[in-house]
Amino acid sequence: MNSTVKVDQFYDLFIKNFISVVLGLIINYINGTFVIVYFKNIIFCSDPRYILYIHLVINDMIMLSVSVGLQVTMYVLRIFNASVCCVVLLFLSTVTKNSPLNLACMAIERYIAICKPLHHSQICTVRRTYMLICFIWTAAAAPALSDIFIALSNRPASFFSTAIVCHMVFIYNTWQHTVKDTVVNVVYLSFVWITLIVTYFKVFSAANAASADQVSARKARNTILLHGVQLLLCMMSYITPFMGTALVNLFPQSPATILFILFLLSNVLPRLLSPLIYGLRDKQFVEHVKVYFCCKQVGRTQIIPVK
Repeated sequence: MNSTVKVDQFYDLFIKNFISVVLGLIINYINGTFVIVYFKNIIFCSDPRYILYIHLVINDMIMLSVSVGLQVTMYVLRIFNASVCCVVLLFLSTVTKNSPLNLACMAIERYIAICKPLHHSQICTVRRTYMLICFIWTAAAAPALSDIFIALSNRPASFFSTAIVCHMVFIYNTWQHTVKDTVVNVVYLSFVWITLIVTYFKVFSAANAASADQVSARKARNTILLHGVQLLLCMMSYITPFMGTALVNLFPQSPATILFILFLLSNVLPRLLSPLIYGLRDKQFVEHVKVYFCCKQVGRTQIIPVK
């Protein structure tokens, strides 16, 4: 009887890890294709809009790889060294907060392009875009670093040499962490939502002006709306613990399956949205992707510039 249960548990864990790894590889392959096309065409590397877009794609690839890798490792090893776990969680928390901040910056860039077209080339330069990306990483890493400092001040040094389950609830579970998480999430998400709403209405007003490029304004407005949709999906990572607790209480017979499905919905599948929302809506980018696959089929290594 016990051997049968163990076999069933093994197959259950194997199937879940297999699904996560396969989905992760497929999504990273799609995102990786967009990254390759970007770096093979100088026209994209010199455009702030595409630089921010590809940064979002690369960030999603890193987040997906770390999330799936951590999930598989936890199933295999069960426990981690606490110090190693802190480093992994630091990196994972940083890339998680990068996404909404990057969305806000993309919305601001579209606002400047539509509402301040004469100043766009002066404000949105390549150098300033890379400086902005550095600022995004700094702003996203600061809360994650504060988690470690709070843990260092509340736990003995011996704790960081012990083996634990690598999850935030087992390391960052003091009242200071709770207060910090609440404040940071409210401030960050409020900033992003306010940015999206203000830029949307600014672009909407510009679209009604006779002097505005109606097609570009409409595209920018739709893009900012899609930023909002993606931000809602990004927020799933914040509400997933509450959803998990509620669903497990409703269906106590299958907690592992519920948590696995929530993991896919909040951490895996949203990483596919960046290329679908932005890349496939951009005709120029799509043309270069088509050329890339055509060249790949005939065995060529260089992408022919699209005129």
